[in-house]
Amino acid sequence: MIEFEYHKVRSAQLIREAEQERLARDVARMRRAARHEGSAAESHTDRPRRHRIPRTA
Repeated sequence: MIEFEYHKVRSAQLIREAEQERLARDVARMRRAARHEGSAAESHTDRPRRHRIPRTA
């Protein structure tokens, strides 16, 4: 019986931790999207950035 109660408590704890991680990922994603929109609004030109390839030795 004690093992079953322990299992229920541990399961609930893992569910709570997963929900917290999911919320943290969503917040980070929203911040990145807001930052990206803000940087696009502040750019001086409408053309996208050109990613330069590194020089070879």
